[in-house]
Amino acid sequence: MTTLRPLGSSDLEVFPLSLGGNVFGWTADEAASFAVLDAYAAAGGNFVDTADAYSAWVEGNSGGESETIIGKWVASRGNRDDIVIATKVSQHPEFKGLSADNIKAAADASLKRLGTDHIDLYYTHFDQPDTPVEEIIGALDELVRAGKVRHIAASNISADRLRESLDFSDRENLARYVAIQPHYNLVSRDTYEGALQDTVSQAGLAAVPYFALASGFLTGKYRPGAVVEGARAAAGAGKHLESERGVKVLAALDEIAGARGVEVATIALAWLAAQPTVAAPIASARVVEQLPALLAVGEVELTEAEVGLLTGASA
Repeated sequence: MTTLRPLGSSDLEVFPLSLGGNVFGWTADEAASFAVLDAYAAAGGNFVDTADAYSAWVEGNSGGESETIIGKWVASRGNRDDIVIATKVSQHPEFKGLSADNIKAAADASLKRLGTDHIDLYYTHFDQPDTPVEEIIGALDELVRAGKVRHIAASNISADRLRESLDFSDRENLARYVAIQPHYNLVSRDTYEGALQDTVSQAGLAAVPYFALASGFLTGKYRPGAVVEGARAAAGAGKHLESERGVKVLAALDEIAGARGVEVATIALAWLAAQPTVAAPIASARVVEQLPALLAVGEVELTEAEVGLLTGASA
């Protein structure tokens, strides 16, 4: 049985793979989403990540489709108390930004779609540097005090703004971020490592990285010379195939995955899971068949030499 991990200083304990809900209502319809969620939960998974904006970019969608599907699934399975639901605010077409009024209105809309009375982990999706941290933290604190949100977190935020937010929370004794969701993987390390990672470590926060598999590149299914098809792949995976680092990382992943008899994706996620501050990388699955390689991260612990090989290849 995979051991749950503590999420920073919170009382939340989470599975070492967070299931990304960005595909629900986009490339996975309701039935496919339910199947993936069922399989994830059956394997012991309890940490589902979504956002109020998912998937507003799809023609005919208005945002909130992913939350609605997750809400229906939780209601139909009667498992709300077993699932840690994380969602985000700032990007929904009708609830843009991080003003206090918008944060509170967006939270109410998310709660309604999710069919629940509380959000376990509520992220600011993209920081809005023009909005004072005092206003953002103040609104989030109100939601926590009202019982609508259990814990707060930040995604896509600078080290300086994160530190400023934490200092304000500490000074005023208000709700404090317990986690951060950075863009971080083997071919995108400077998006987290450095000042941001240092701040997270010093403050005792947990990191829950998104783009953990670099839009599919780190699954190993895209190779030099192969034609990259699909919307996500063309934008993400294609560019890594053309870089020296991308080729080196694939070679290192192949070596370790081959020696262990596991999927390349599992090793890529295991490298992330081994990094300081990381509690659980996020990865999504359109179909149940994609899940085993992701779920296996909870069973694979890389040796120091294996971590070093990957870290060197990705330098």
